[in-house]
Amino acid sequence: MKTNILLIAIIFGFLGSYAQNLNDLSFGTDSTFEVLTWNIEWFPKNGQTTVDYVYQIIENLDIDVIAIQEIDDTIMFQQMINSLHSIGYEGYYYSSYFAGLAYIYKTETVEINDIYEIYTTYPYWSPFPRSPMVMDLNYNGENIFVINNHLKCCGDGTLNTNDEDDEENRRYIAANLLKEYIDDNFHNKNVIVVGDMNDEITDPTYNNVFQNILNDTENYLFADMDIATGNSNNWSYPSWPSHLDHILITKELFDEFENESSEIQTIKIDDYLSGGFSTYDNNISDHRPVGIKFAPNYNTNINKLDNQNYFNSYPNPAKSIIYFQFTKLEENSKIEIYNIQGQKIISEDIINGTSTHLLNIEKLESGIYFAKLLSRNQQIGITKIIISK
Repeated sequence: MKTNILLIAIIFGFLGSYAQNLNDLSFGTDSTFEVLTWNIEWFPKNGQTTVDYVYQIIENLDIDVIAIQEIDDTIMFQQMINSLHSIGYEGYYYSSYFAGLAYIYKTETVEINDIYEIYTTYPYWSPFPRSPMVMDLNYNGENIFVINNHLKCCGDGTLNTNDEDDEENRRYIAANLLKEYIDDNFHNKNVIVVGDMNDEITDPTYNNVFQNILNDTENYLFADMDIATGNSNNWSYPSWPSHLDHILITKELFDEFENESSEIQTIKIDDYLSGGFSTYDNNISDHRPVGIKFAPNYNTNINKLDNQNYFNSYPNPAKSIIYFQFTKLEENSKIEIYNIQGQKIISEDIINGTSTHLLNIEKLESGIYFAKLLSRNQQIGITKIIISK
């Protein structure tokens, strides 16, 4: 009997040592740009308990931009944002519609140029019961547009384009209007469309409200298609189950998404909670968030030109001096330093025939910067540097 008790204790001890909790959540990194879409279901679903959970989730996921749907209590949302200031986040909320849209973003890495709503006037109220919210931002000198959405819910599963009140038709019109807006206003721009779209991207053609977007494979990609066509355990809306929360990207981001370190996943927060999805559903939301991370081509630590050429820096993080290493270059070469807003703040010529360059950075404030290596006015390398004082 004592042996059995000891064995049980050992088993429970072993399992306990591997039990996950919210502190084990992770997603964001210093070398990737992350966007998360999250229908947070009538925030806060369970008052202060919800606020406490969400704060801890955001802190551990460490994501650059979070697009939120279904903010009910704006006062408690602002109180949470005020608390998130201590870990480097800011928030934005504006909507005259119920279950409003919002953004939460990391101020150290994201510079906001503008946030605004589109399709706000009466003719568009049917397809967009909540107007799409556009965030115009800079990340590491790159201009990116995120469009947050929450489309009309429900329906009978059949698309009827002859019925203006048909829920599927309203979503169909909304999807086409979004495509039209991007085609007309964001040509050759980095665009990420996110949100609770309330419909499947895997529906057959005759019922697929996103079919016109899906047909334009040259310009658009649903980055979460593998999730939608995969195991239902990884879908964003387990209660049905279905996958309704999507991330759509434009061609300008295709290469970055194909990088090895890029990733998209449904973040199963319920796996990190005692009580699983029941606890998550009762206290946070009935939707799981979906997150994407990009490892941009311009954001690699070493940019290889061929088998012999490279460009890197050390120490990194640096305080007052930083050394750059590179292959010996021809004349008219230089190093330029840019801040995350894309502004050039330092430019220094490289002595011909050398393979290192020392740069004094004492006057620069702590933060993230990018160093570009140029030869004969052509950029041939770029590396991220972090200054920490």
